[in-house]
Amino acid sequence: MTQFKDKSGRHEDNINAGLFTYPALMAADILLYNAHLVPVGGDQKQHVELTRDIAERFNKAYGETFVVPKPYITKSSGKIMGLQDPTKKMSKSSENINDVIFLDDSPEVIMKKFKKSVTDSENIVRYDAEDKPGITNLMNILSSVTGKSNEEIESEFEGKGYGDFKVAVAEAVISKLEPIQAKFSELLNNPEYLEEVYTKGADRARELASKTLREVKDKIGII
Repeated sequence: MTQFKDKSGRHEDNINAGLFTYPALMAADILLYNAHLVPVGGDQKQHVELTRDIAERFNKAYGETFVVPKPYITKSSGKIMGLQDPTKKMSKSSENINDVIFLDDSPEVIMKKFKKSVTDSENIVRYDAEDKPGITNLMNILSSVTGKSNEEIESEFEGKGYGDFKVAVAEAVISKLEPIQAKFSELLNNPEYLEEVYTKGADRARELASKTLREVKDKIGII
């Protein structure tokens, strides 16, 4: 698995069982609830493919049991790259905090991170993943939060510099996150409601999972 190779390579002193068994755990989380579509980033597609392999092998050996899921990956936001290193995906575990936008970052922090984002010296907003990874990444981010096409973005910023473009991307992200952050704050200030929601959710999840698990055990022969 590419994720294992990448993370074990970057953290040689911490190659643990949790990292090694993560793909199997992810497959179990998907198959337990008979998911048809799994919303993931492009880097997680391999894990969904493994899940499909497990489902197909089990169904072939024991009869139709699991739904064989498909990955659901949006074009513009399927793989968002780092702001400081646009050749690698944006990751919450990045050692450089300026490389990633967190959902609870303040507007000031978000603006500062985008202004520091790595681009190139051409100063032309143009989609070119190979030669302009930084600008292409910013265009993908802007497209994912506004719905604008690459052609519309290129036309809008024709003749404008990277400074204006970075500010526009930051403002769009800030606007998109504003209602999410407001709801997040509202929920954190209502612990009774949160407890009610996660308790009901756990009960429902347990009900669905136990039904699938019983069927699996019956077919395998586990009493």
